[in-house]
Amino acid sequence: MKSALFVFLGLNMFTLVEAQTFPDGFERVPVATGISSPTVMAFAPDGRIFVAQQNGVLRVIKDGTLLTTPFITLSSVNSLGERGLIGIALDPDFSTNGYVYLYYTTSVAPIHNRIVRYTANGDVALVASEQSILELDNLSGATNHNGGALAFGLDGKLYVAVGDNANNAHPQNLDTYHGKFLRINKDGSAPTDNPFYSEAASEQRKRVWAYGLRNPYTFSIQPVTGKIFVNDVGQSSAEEINDATTGGKNFGWPNAEGNSTNPAYTNPVYAYLHSGPQPTGCAITGGTFFNPQITTYPAAYVGKYFFQDFCSPHWIYSLDLSGTPTPTLFGSNVGNSSVAITTGPDGNLYYLSRGAGALYKVVYTATNPPVITEHPQALSVLAGASVSFSVSASGTQPFSYQWIKDDVAINLANAATYSISSAQPSNAGLYRVRVSNSAGEVHSNTAELTVETVVGVEDRNSDFYPNPAKDWIYFSHPVVAVELKDYVGRSSYISIEQNNQQTRLDVQHLPKGLYFLSYEWQGVHYKKKVLISN
Repeated sequence: MKSALFVFLGLNMFTLVEAQTFPDGFERVPVATGISSPTVMAFAPDGRIFVAQQNGVLRVIKDGTLLTTPFITLSSVNSLGERGLIGIALDPDFSTNGYVYLYYTTSVAPIHNRIVRYTANGDVALVASEQSILELDNLSGATNHNGGALAFGLDGKLYVAVGDNANNAHPQNLDTYHGKFLRINKDGSAPTDNPFYSEAASEQRKRVWAYGLRNPYTFSIQPVTGKIFVNDVGQSSAEEINDATTGGKNFGWPNAEGNSTNPAYTNPVYAYLHSGPQPTGCAITGGTFFNPQITTYPAAYVGKYFFQDFCSPHWIYSLDLSGTPTPTLFGSNVGNSSVAITTGPDGNLYYLSRGAGALYKVVYTATNPPVITEHPQALSVLAGASVSFSVSASGTQPFSYQWIKDDVAINLANAATYSISSAQPSNAGLYRVRVSNSAGEVHSNTAELTVETVVGVEDRNSDFYPNPAKDWIYFSHPVVAVELKDYVGRSSYISIEQNNQQTRLDVQHLPKGLYFLSYEWQGVHYKKKVLISN
């Protein structure tokens, strides 16, 4: 991470006793101890926590207990300096396929970082199931700046953070993986919609999503929105939080550290310095969007970005993203050499302490009534489609839920999500949910469910045909300002072909369902429903 690598390694040799400082009502709780040089963690859908050790051992915490038998012990791991087992991601379909992806440094010559996949068999891996996903570029003698973070985006692609191998020539060179943020398919191949992809491009260039990074040790993907923040460890002056949601960005290293006036480089969302106004630090080693579905934390913390630094006083700050990013101290002396802060599925913050060899969580112990942080959204669907309303709330758990339709409680609708497998016109109405706990209750906003029945239209004298449509939608006259949105209001890409007599829209690639077609003809704007029946 830094030239002062001895700090990173040396602090693992002993544990400092520090008095943690958190806001009133918060406290640190140990989840597991006895973890040797932990680097990163991942939560399984069933509640298990996978924790990687730098030496190549992947541990499992189950029902609050660190299991004695590792998930896997990698046989050929180079763990010198910052090398080792430093990345883990579970497949989005882990519950059914059991795939676990790992990023580690192989000791087999030539030494390089690699991404592999194993299949889980209960709490252990099937060793023979190893699949090579991506072999990264060979490493020099430098043992630092390996990056290592892995995570799946909402698009189903695997994102990979790769350090520059302590070579300033790498980050601006698109034909090496070093100093890059990659986007790959599950099998390691390059998505053809990557920003630098072309058939003639190098294999490295095809997979690059963003570049100009030094040591992107961690990154976080925001639920629902898919926003991606990459935390890049700086050299001598600044630590960066970079927005890599959109591909193709150049974050400037080694020509820029922190903010730059050069328009060729994308400035960080937020950067803090090594000296000067607080916060100051030496190495950003974790960041997480705090958008849990449930949490006991006060609502003011939901939507914040929490980040941590490796060096004393071992702090955690929150970043308010509602306007100009503003940091607020959340905790200090939280743990010796802490890394990999993560939002847990239970709505608590988790992080690893390399110095203590421990996994901690930060819990809120005060009793608060529920506050809804995400309300159910209005839906418009075709008859027969499945629908689902959901709610997220903060406050003291456990919560009780009661879904209500048109002011009448729905029998057995007592979970955070309410689903209808085959919506009919009789299901249309106004839905809301009551969330309660021992301290009080709150009602969500009302969400309207509209259930449509679409009658086929084949009359060529109408504005467009056919409806339902399968491959093409035709207009018998030229139209402008054409836009097609799905039932939740997301714009859908469509190819438009037009001449003086006719306009047609290519919809054969769209999933079936109800869409809203808007267009303009002779100065009048129209919006109509259309069914895609692919």
